[in-house]
Amino acid sequence: MHIEATHSLDTATLDRLLDAALSEGRLIGAEAWLAVNGQSVYHRAAGWADREAGVAMRPNGLFRLASLSKLYTSCAAIRLAARGVLRLDAAVSDYLPYFAPRLADGSQPVITLRQLLTHTAGLGYGFLEPAGGGAYHAAGVSDGLDHAAISLEENLRRLAAQTLWQAPGQGWIYSLATDVIGGVLEAATSLPLPEVMRREVTAPLGLADTAFHAVDPARLGAAYAETEGGPQRMEQAHRLILQPECAGIAYAPARALDQQAFPSGGAGMVGTAADFLALLEALRVGREDWLPREWRDEMMRDQIIGIEMEGWPGWGHGLAGAVLRDPATAGLPASRGSWRWLGAYGHSWLVDPARGVSFVVCTNTALEGSVGAFSGEWLQAVYAALDVERRAA
Repeated sequence: MHIEATHSLDTATLDRLLDAALSEGRLIGAEAWLAVNGQSVYHRAAGWADREAGVAMRPNGLFRLASLSKLYTSCAAIRLAARGVLRLDAAVSDYLPYFAPRLADGSQPVITLRQLLTHTAGLGYGFLEPAGGGAYHAAGVSDGLDHAAISLEENLRRLAAQTLWQAPGQGWIYSLATDVIGGVLEAATSLPLPEVMRREVTAPLGLADTAFHAVDPARLGAAYAETEGGPQRMEQAHRLILQPECAGIAYAPARALDQQAFPSGGAGMVGTAADFLALLEALRVGREDWLPREWRDEMMRDQIIGIEMEGWPGWGHGLAGAVLRDPATAGLPASRGSWRWLGAYGHSWLVDPARGVSFVVCTNTALEGSVGAFSGEWLQAVYAALDVERRAA
């Protein structure tokens, strides 16, 4: 899907915000896309792809997608479910017999694919474990961003041997569940996950620049992480602390160049902002030739009514990201039913079906581009620009 650029929106506010974040040193580089009713009204690449080498950020650069990968993996799962290859309410152990983790009391509950997709399976992430490391760290479970020399199956077997953080269906915990979905996809199709992704998502939608490694290494820039002195270049391994009490995220930027790195469905893909916008638009408009509309609607409805998402007031969760329940509680101008998620290398995206809006901002600066101030400022600025246009009309 090709998005043509138009110039019908006053985008000066967006330019000023991006320029300020770059000049203040909060971001090193970024590429932003905004589409309204299927037309691109803003596209800009700015800053540095590699500050130390003096390489500017150019359009169509490659980014380490981190948790933007989850949308691709969820779409592949829903495509297979629509054809009856998967059953969302089946037990994970129906596809992966070894994946049957226990609770602290020794009982072995059933975990379903739907619970994996909604992060209500009782799993967690190693970066959320206590500072100093927990059971996942001790067992060598990878969060999908480091460069562990293990297979996907080995990582899932290590995960399955750990005690669940809570009973499935009890609450929402951000987790390695999408990586488990990747293992399910391999088992259900007898294909490696990169091939499943190619057949189900990237090839049908014409997304030639997205894979589980950099398809053109020359277009992959450096990665940067926040420090007290401003963002610094990540080297071979970098740990970024989200909260003082937590272990923090282990990054390995070179993983994106290794075609032998295990395919993490939750964090391991590499691609362009343009490809990701095309995926968002395919979901927003409901591409019947790719995914039946009723399955798209099921994918993007709030699946966890009655469960709150810690750190996400006013949001619920669908099968492929957060779903806005209450704009006032969330403190956002987006419409009820909007979809959103973030990526730990510094990305954010949103689809507002009611307003016909899709945007993605990929940066190379963790975590300012995702959970930092810039992400919220950008969302507010997008709606300010849209409201100015609507009043002018």
